[in-house]
Amino acid sequence: MRAFAFVAIGIACASAQAAPPRAEIQVALCEPAQALQDKLALRPRGAPYTTWLFDDASLALLERGLRLRLRVSESGGDLTLKAARQDCESLARDAVPKGNGKCEIDVHGDTADGAVSISRALDAAATRQLVAGQVAVAELLSEAQSRFLRDVVKAWPLPSGLRALGPISNRVYRASRYDVDVSTLPDGQQYAEIANKVPLEHVPREQEKLMRHLVRAEVVVCASQEGQAAAKMRRLLDR
Repeated sequence: MRAFAFVAIGIACASAQAAPPRAEIQVALCEPAQALQDKLALRPRGAPYTTWLFDDASLALLERGLRLRLRVSESGGDLTLKAARQDCESLARDAVPKGNGKCEIDVHGDTADGAVSISRALDAAATRQLVAGQVAVAELLSEAQSRFLRDVVKAWPLPSGLRALGPISNRVYRASRYDVDVSTLPDGQQYAEIANKVPLEHVPREQEKLMRHLVRAEVVVCASQEGQAAAKMRRLLDR
């Protein structure tokens, strides 16, 4: 990961581009959802949805900074490849497809890290088959997702033994100008994160504003701000 102090380097590089990358400030919260509801006056945004993550028994993809995530809705699913530790400025122009992908800077505490997301829509039948293990996730990846795995991160073919980990119940709320994502695992364990997407050059100022907002609301911030994905996947794997 790049130290947060080095964000200024990313700003300098991005300033020469027509569309500089944006950043998402993410803060893990260590309070139950009901406490957050009371302290932050949460308002539901959108309908609840279910998430499945895909990896093998050793979490080989996670160890390489890769995640395959399926978000399920009534009409079908959204299958996303996420790749951490990417340099948004140095990626080839065709590495991330317009409209179905992005490279943003994820900010966790004092660290900032480029993250690529490439998505494709699945119909309801394909979504059911993928969750049930009737079709391999590699067979449903888009050409852009497969190409990124093969040519950019050198992670093709995918490991054998990938399986669906979940389901995770998700609900997104608004809290003032921020989004709060509450995830509930099958065993009842909850994870909460508050986030704000801002222009890269505004990160220091907006991060400070967010932290002041949490202090005023007396919200407990988690001691570890390394991101919650790994903790969720390890807990799901242990089921």
